[in-house]
Amino acid sequence: MNERASNGAGAGDLRLLHLDIETSFVLSGSERIERENDPDRSSGPRLFFAGCPQGNLARVRHDVGDQPALSLLAIAAEEPPWRDPDVLPQFLGKVTDRLSRDQPVVTIAPGIIYRLPNGLRYEHPAKIVRGDSAEGEQMLARLADRGLPQSMLDAGFKGVGDFWEPWCVGLAGDQVASIAFAARIGDVGAEIGVVTFPGFRAQGFAAAVTASWSSLPSLNGRALFYSTQRSNRSSRRVAARLGLRLIGASVRIN
Repeated sequence: MNERASNGAGAGDLRLLHLDIETSFVLSGSERIERENDPDRSSGPRLFFAGCPQGNLARVRHDVGDQPALSLLAIAAEEPPWRDPDVLPQFLGKVTDRLSRDQPVVTIAPGIIYRLPNGLRYEHPAKIVRGDSAEGEQMLARLADRGLPQSMLDAGFKGVGDFWEPWCVGLAGDQVASIAFAARIGDVGAEIGVVTFPGFRAQGFAAAVTASWSSLPSLNGRALFYSTQRSNRSSRRVAARLGLRLIGASVRIN
């Protein structure tokens, strides 16, 4: 498992990071990352590292050799508990050098992980349409027939199959202003994905659909997570607007 932990009242955050990893990735019996736990079956990072003041967790992708993987986990195990999410781990240079012996490191993506409470409330005038409602089914049928609006195509949506369940949208008039969907979902947890389209940003739509998504019945009993890249200040402002609690930081190395 490879974790370094310290005792304390916040040990629950380390447990939440465990759940977030189980939600985010498909793991092998030996805790190797097989792939991202998304409908696109994306390849996961070669090394994922997450931490909080109570300890750290590290996972290595399945195609990293056994000896390099052991070396990477040993380096990660020496890292002190990650206390400041805006400061990168000290070990980053060492693990990057070790990974680069086999294949160049292309990306290093620091992230922030928040706990998203179930049933969160946020007042906003947006009309919310849920994917599990008759209105949501009718909306998908119309979009399948007419095609997605250009704003969604520009954001990378290819069709209604990219409305990953469970989902909800916030409408401004008859336009989709923002969408929240299950970027990752498993038996124990779910990770939200949120996209707000140009013309509707910084107006509370992202917070509105995030809160509505957290109240969807199919998510009852699951731990919910809101994660973002450390550099994404817009997403961090949404977390602040909703009062989400920071539980840890992460870094993906590929």
